[in-house]
Amino acid sequence: MSVELLLGLIALFGMAAIGTPVAFSILVGVIVYLGVAGQDLAIAGQTMVQRLFDGFLLLAVPLFIVSANIMNAGSISDRLLNFCIAVVGRFRGGMGHVNVVASLIFSGMSGSAVADAAGIGKIIIEMMIKSGKYTRGYAAAITAATATIGPIIPPSIPMVIYALVSGASIKDLFLGGIIPGLFMGFVLMALNVFMSHRRGFGREDPVPLRDLPKLTVQATPALLMPFILLFCLYSGITTPTEAAAIAALYALVIAAGLYRAIKLRTLYQVFVDSARAAASVGLVIGASMILTYIVVQENIPQALSTTLDGANIHPLVFLLLINVMVLLLGCILDATVIILVIVPLFIPTCEALGIDLVHFGVLIVVNSMIGLITPPYGILLFVINAVTGIPLREIIGEIWAFLGVLLLALLVMILVPDIVLWLPRLLGYQG
Repeated sequence: MSVELLLGLIALFGMAAIGTPVAFSILVGVIVYLGVAGQDLAIAGQTMVQRLFDGFLLLAVPLFIVSANIMNAGSISDRLLNFCIAVVGRFRGGMGHVNVVASLIFSGMSGSAVADAAGIGKIIIEMMIKSGKYTRGYAAAITAATATIGPIIPPSIPMVIYALVSGASIKDLFLGGIIPGLFMGFVLMALNVFMSHRRGFGREDPVPLRDLPKLTVQATPALLMPFILLFCLYSGITTPTEAAAIAALYALVIAAGLYRAIKLRTLYQVFVDSARAAASVGLVIGASMILTYIVVQENIPQALSTTLDGANIHPLVFLLLINVMVLLLGCILDATVIILVIVPLFIPTCEALGIDLVHFGVLIVVNSMIGLITPPYGILLFVINAVTGIPLREIIGEIWAFLGVLLLALLVMILVPDIVLWLPRLLGYQG
């Protein structure tokens, strides 16, 4: 490692340690590197602009953000919740099951864990607490855990970013996330069943079965979104970015046209909030691209790949080591930063060891999402604390069991690649 790179990293992590936003921390580190190396600082701006303009796939990110915000602003969340309550609310620990199923469904629309937690998650937490059958900490913890499913089931913003840095097919990544997302939902529901019997959580008043067809019809337009998205991608009708635009347009049509639940003033605020969120993500991506340029210039990926090849490491051991590292980094770094800055270092090694990039990508995204609920710095813990006012100590006290089962699910995905790859291969993926 060169002196200039070392000083740049010290500046980067030093700025992050004092609370500077991640994008600005990266930019400061880059400027320090270029200045010490005697290179033109204009390289930073040129690289950022060029990479962003070349990244047509990146346009999918703001479009998925718009789609999620429209879903939150309309009455779509309420209709989905009523449908979930009718289907699974009748069982013991019913609102916990509703929490999981609602996140599974909503993940097919938002692509963002934070959007799930701050949107539909906040509503479910209030419902669970008002029922008097659940503690505040348990309601918040299961909501944080289920929100991690959001970026696993398509659409997925982290998978779009991973496709950008790895060259893996976004269509196959989206398909590869479906079964792992359902598997995560299954283990969370199983844990909720166990906790419900152990703590005596009651059942909700069952919704009459005669009302189920009506509630299903009301929720059907929202339930169709992930299927429309995947159809557009796999039929070859659209590119991933165009499919994201269709998803945003579809969300607007059903929220404003069909349900008549969103007004012009609300829509303006949705666009403003989406623009701010997209700008924030875009700045992180742009800054990370400059850092990636520096990393490549320092020849770090090739050196790392050569070292690991010389060590004759087994692919499974490599996967386990990388996942442990990503899990630890996920406690303190955003998933976007991990995927943009850390993951590209290991792509050449994955290819050299014969590790499938779709399998690797899904594992990285799942791992990064688990990091969002890992104490003490899990971002989702702070998001739920901010939107509900539930003390962090209560949330952290209940999160450990959910964290444990999700880690177990991740280990199974590592050991059994077909959980990720079976569906893409069924539809023609050759990896």
